Amino acid sequence: MLDVLQHLAGGFLHVLTPVNFAALVVGLVVGMLVAVLPGLTLVMGVVLALPFTYGMSITPSIILLTAMYVSGTYGGAITSILFRIPGEPMDVPLLWDGFAMGRAGQPAEALGWTLFAALTGGLITATIMVTLAVPFAKIALTFDSPEYFSIVLFGFTSVVALGGGSPANAFISLFFGMLVSTVGVDEIYGVDRFTFGSDILRDGIGYLPVMVGAYGLGEVLVRLEQGFASPPISGDGRIATRIPSLREAWKIRGTFARSSLVGVLCGIVPGAGATIASFVSYGVEGQYGRRRRELGSGIPEGIVAPQVASTASVGGHMVPLLTLGIPGSGATAVILGAFLLHGVQPGPQIFQTQSMLVYAIFASVFLGVIGMGLLGYFAIRPLVKVLYLPEAIVSVFVVLFCLIGAYSEHNNVSDLWMIVVFGVVGYLFERWRFPIAPMVLGCILGPVAETSFLTTMISYRNDWTVFFTRPVSAAVMALTALALLYPLFRHVRRRGAAPAATGEAAR
Repeated sequence: MLDVLQHLAGGFLHVLTPVNFAALVVGLVVGMLVAVLPGLTLVMGVVLALPFTYGMSITPSIILLTAMYVSGTYGGAITSILFRIPGEPMDVPLLWDGFAMGRAGQPAEALGWTLFAALTGGLITATIMVTLAVPFAKIALTFDSPEYFSIVLFGFTSVVALGGGSPANAFISLFFGMLVSTVGVDEIYGVDRFTFGSDILRDGIGYLPVMVGAYGLGEVLVRLEQGFASPPISGDGRIATRIPSLREAWKIRGTFARSSLVGVLCGIVPGAGATIASFVSYGVEGQYGRRRRELGSGIPEGIVAPQVASTASVGGHMVPLLTLGIPGSGATAVILGAFLLHGVQPGPQIFQTQSMLVYAIFASVFLGVIGMGLLGYFAIRPLVKVLYLPEAIVSVFVVLFCLIGAYSEHNNVSDLWMIVVFGVVGYLFERWRFPIAPMVLGCILGPVAETSFLTTMISYRNDWTVFFTRPVSAAVMALTALALLYPLFRHVRRRGAAPAATGEAAR
């Protein structure tokens, strides 16, 4: 433990260098703006920032994106409480008590509880992240290609299982992303796949145009079809924040404890993101909270529970990302893309080859949480003023950043065409209710799954039973089966219950 603290102290010194500290500050501000602006999501904001990190070194790049991720989990709470506009799906539970408290004449108190909850949840999860990462990495060092394939497969199925909506649509999206990742020259056998004689396709389809196009341009096309229906917000500018006292916070210490545990667990499980953590934590509070019957009427417990859980999930997401190379959410999938853009493969080896980078990331989460609290307290008025911008103007800048950022990576016009193509794909996915996250995960992790599977087949003479005879791989395969069967069972049961309910109503 002493070695960990020494490395963490070195990480703090590394983050406080001018370049890295500037990246931290910029990431906090931009993440907060993205969370506040209508029409933008946290994942979209991180995607738009990714191409601009290509010319930077690896450490400030990851610090920038991580800071955006941290502050973005809080920024949407401001609009949820003040204007009943959730900046992210994770902010929806805040509407039920946060907006109610604001309507009751206590907007400053509601904002204070949210800020205090985000700060507490962030510091707790950062501590747990540092504590768990090294043991996870030591266990992962014993893994071979069968274990890596089973873990990647579990990552795929858990994203599909916990993504919500139709499991069939989620599977189609995942398989489409994996198909896209196979376009180009096979890395092991050196043959062309799905190139159709095109030199552009022979180079492969990078995950960067897929992410930027599907999330950024696709969302703009969806909102264009809707006629940019979100009107600009108007207000009188009288906004303040009142931080609760320690005595007030101590009265609901049980809520803080339960929500922190839910957030960390949902962060460690691949696929269970901040949105699930927020809803689950609110549900747990509704079952076990001391004032559970008053939820929805504007009480602090209803604000603290979802905010602590969503912020606490950030550190949990970083553990499987750094130790196993498995992203647990859409934002960490983009951060994984930043690692790969700079030639760094997250996994257990990174603690030996890039230990300074790892502990700089840990330190940036601590400093990011504190900076988020300061920014949320002192800069709330100018942050809310960006809501006065019309949505159409914001969308123009989104398209501009999409094209400029993607072109800056390779200075290749073909990347712009790929962005347009996958922008249309993202629009069609949204139109037909196909989730985009499984497609992006399939595009990023598809090559990892393919390489580990083929390596296993070559090393073990095409014996596919090796995935079920090695203890760790077999255990992960069992979890994969559960992750597959549970959503299918839930979906079938829901479809069976709907006709029964209709028949009962008819009688």
